[in-house]
Amino acid sequence: MTDPAKAATGMTANALDLNDLSVAYRVGGRNRAVLRNVSLSIGRGEAYGLVGESGCGKSTAALSVVRYLPRNGSITGGAIAIDGKDVMKLDAEALRRARAETVSMVYQDPGKALNPSIRIGRQLTEIFELAGITGKAAEERALAMLKRVRISDPVGVMQRYPHQLSGGMQQRVAIAMALANDPSMLILDEPTTGLDATVEAEVLDLIAQLRRELSASILFISHNLAVVSNMCDRVGVLYAGMLVEEGTTKDVFNDPRHPYTVALLRCLPRGGQRKDQGRLDTIPGFLPGIGATITGCAFADRCALADDRCRRELPPLYELGDGRLSRCHYHDKAQTLPRATPSDVKLPAPATAAEPVLRVENVNKTYASHGHALRAVKDVSLDLAPGETLGLVGESGSGKTTFARLLLGLVAPDEGGQITLEGKTLAPRLEGRGDDQVKAMQIVFQNPDSALNRSHSIRHLIGRALKRLAGLSGKALETRLDELVRSVRLTERHLAAKPRQLSGGLKQRVAIARAFAGDPRIVVCDEPTSALDVSVQAAILNLLADLQAKERVSYIFISHDLGVVRYLSDKIAVLYLGRIMELGPSEDVFSGPHHPYTEALLSAVPKLDRSESSRIRLDGEIPSATNPPPGCVFQTRCPRKIGAICESQEPPLVQAKPGHMIRCHIPYPELARLQKHGAAQSEPA
Repeated sequence: MTDPAKAATGMTANALDLNDLSVAYRVGGRNRAVLRNVSLSIGRGEAYGLVGESGCGKSTAALSVVRYLPRNGSITGGAIAIDGKDVMKLDAEALRRARAETVSMVYQDPGKALNPSIRIGRQLTEIFELAGITGKAAEERALAMLKRVRISDPVGVMQRYPHQLSGGMQQRVAIAMALANDPSMLILDEPTTGLDATVEAEVLDLIAQLRRELSASILFISHNLAVVSNMCDRVGVLYAGMLVEEGTTKDVFNDPRHPYTVALLRCLPRGGQRKDQGRLDTIPGFLPGIGATITGCAFADRCALADDRCRRELPPLYELGDGRLSRCHYHDKAQTLPRATPSDVKLPAPATAAEPVLRVENVNKTYASHGHALRAVKDVSLDLAPGETLGLVGESGSGKTTFARLLLGLVAPDEGGQITLEGKTLAPRLEGRGDDQVKAMQIVFQNPDSALNRSHSIRHLIGRALKRLAGLSGKALETRLDELVRSVRLTERHLAAKPRQLSGGLKQRVAIARAFAGDPRIVVCDEPTSALDVSVQAAILNLLADLQAKERVSYIFISHDLGVVRYLSDKIAVLYLGRIMELGPSEDVFSGPHHPYTEALLSAVPKLDRSESSRIRLDGEIPSATNPPPGCVFQTRCPRKIGAICESQEPPLVQAKPGHMIRCHIPYPELARLQKHGAAQSEPA
């Protein structure tokens, strides 16, 4: 820990020092504590990860570093030093220079950092103009920055507006802007949340490369513990605005010494865990509210190891040696924390021998785009059994969401295909379907805010769905409402609240309750956990598994988190440019041999154990569906391309083994041989 006086006088080798930092937000006429005496240091060239649930104070710590707190936020105590300079003593001009030259931030949503009405080139050149570089020189520097962040067509991107770029491309532009002046300190606040596995891996590779080139120090904030494990040298765990554990990433994630860290790690589906092998562990209860009075250990009410001492006496940060810190009286017993969720809950197997609840046969969807045909979904056929979960995976632009919209009747498929629900043909559009068919197929969106009316109470939102979908009223409605609320682990007090008063996880539970109001046969889950903390994610996944076991409902589960997909899914469909490249039982698809595209997706997933398994890098982005490559649509990026046949003939989807289909010219035994030996590329024919 750094001496504040030493930091203030510039006698420090650290890029960043926080010394007893306390921050409060003024709400309801009084200051409410958000950060409480947080001390941490980041050395020059070091990457430091900050983890914890939403509301723990991670983003507040980042905003405090460059005094970007909102109007009602204030630093109530402690000191901040950047390169030894006291940030609190910087005047307006010195603070502006520090923000422009020393510290840069990359936010979770690159759209908020990019002006939608200004072309990318102009936004980049402005940065250099502020530094006194103008005209042609500024344009050349902007182009060089885009090349630096691996944008293959920098001249074209300079002419585009932000909305014309993919999410991954927007994030690269945001990183280019942040790095334009070669900062010595880079703050990354959830920079890869919402990105596909391949794009996330590319962005993380880029950050690691630029860190080496610039010798920059990094403060990396994320709820993705595997990403932090791969990117950071040391990690700090925040809880209720306090640092509760700190150490090297390897030590903290392999040998956690605080019950909160232990509980966070147990929330992750690890080692290929599946729902039929037991439940994920969860963290009971909730974070203390902002400004709550904390006398003893802040985690005591949620910790099964807590005793009277924990509730009475605030633990200090115990020094455990080798830079390890733990704010727990019983840090030596942290890993004996009992599970909060029974691990032996078993699920009935899907009724795969029964008549499919959903059958999709030769479904296509073509859009007209600037005079060209855009084939978003091509010749998709699959079945879904009662009580079965089908995981849909693939990069953005692969057709996952379009396929879901076709099932729901939000868009009509091309003529010739057929979708049947429980043996009855579904009308192409929602308005042509009967009430029973409408309520039989529901959806849970990624962002519950987009589906919940902010002006109504939770009781009204769920009650209205029960009236409309189930036709209930009076006593029957109240009985079913109470049953539904309890099934999604909400309480009576939540019913009077409005969506804005609930956390993201609670809002997602409301969305799930509403989807189940009409006793659906199929629920489409479109990235329902991607923006949630690991603790909330585990609770939602357990909830979905429990509801499936109870109601025998089937799921179409769309996600870019392959660990989550593996946990919940019985069957996997891998989409690329609207085509099914691989389809089969979850364990067959994940264990392999797989299609080369599946192999690349799986290799891109960050692993908590920081294993050095080689990643397969795909060249460029997914091609446009208006002009797909000839032959195999994956051949322009395929690391195992075998020659002219890949460029001239589209491979059929063939059975590799019973129930497991792969669309590839490479014979299944050869795929098995190549992938077993970890070859990066097959020999050209």
